[in-house]
Amino acid sequence: MRRPLGPFSVSAIGFGAMRLTGPGVFGPPTDRDEALAVLREAVDSGVDHIDTAQFYGPDVVNELIREALHPYPENLILVSKVGASRDRDGRVLSAQEPAQLRQGIEDNLRTLGIDALPVVNLRLIGGSEPDAFFDEQLAAMLSARDDGLIKAIGLSNITSAHLLHALRVTDIACVQNEFHMGNSVSQPVLDECTRRGIAFVPFASLGFGVPGPDAVLGRAAVVDEAVRLGVTPAQVALAWALAVSPTVLLIPGTSSRRHLRENLAASSVHLDDETVRRLSPL
Repeated sequence: MRRPLGPFSVSAIGFGAMRLTGPGVFGPPTDRDEALAVLREAVDSGVDHIDTAQFYGPDVVNELIREALHPYPENLILVSKVGASRDRDGRVLSAQEPAQLRQGIEDNLRTLGIDALPVVNLRLIGGSEPDAFFDEQLAAMLSARDDGLIKAIGLSNITSAHLLHALRVTDIACVQNEFHMGNSVSQPVLDECTRRGIAFVPFASLGFGVPGPDAVLGRAAVVDEAVRLGVTPAQVALAWALAVSPTVLLIPGTSSRRHLRENLAASSVHLDDETVRRLSPL
């Protein structure tokens, strides 16, 4: 199952590398050898879309990707993001200024060991409507593309208004917003992406994995469907996300090969239209 990602074509289920760090997406992993093995097995299993960021760690994830996979397969699409940074205590800081976006792109290139990134997402922090500052941010991204540092531009944590505004000045390869069975706030953004054939890449597609009756994986309907199909609740949740739109690309993350295999196997789980409707948020 292949789907478009801007000018590229990738498998519907990729890999989100954020969980390869230590606790709180900060510092090195507890098991470095396992982290490297997860990356190698992902690519060996057909994953050709890896989502990362220089501020994961910071530097940790990109350096793991480089150690595990460089020189990279020609078909591997590395997607990163800019707009945030980390301090020495692990706090997430805003890095939204145009010069900071450019520096973030350059830091990604340095840590990944490449000359150009296929896609970089501009991840917004705050701001519900596009404004003059958003135009300045877009100009920084366009400048990086014109200079050959990135091949395509994506957006993250945005509204439909941001997307429509950005499309007036450039093509958008993908949108990365939170979206899962328990959070459909970004449904209008997904609908716009579907209409325009833009890749929609939900983060937290398993609801951050939080247990409990109100969480994605703890929902009775999800558990019941998993039992009926003989699969796991996580596989049902991922299959649902793939079914809601032909533009959805998934990037489930994990730090273990066992969970990686479980996530990738979700591509073979079929949910009929009635089941998709039943599992969807009201």
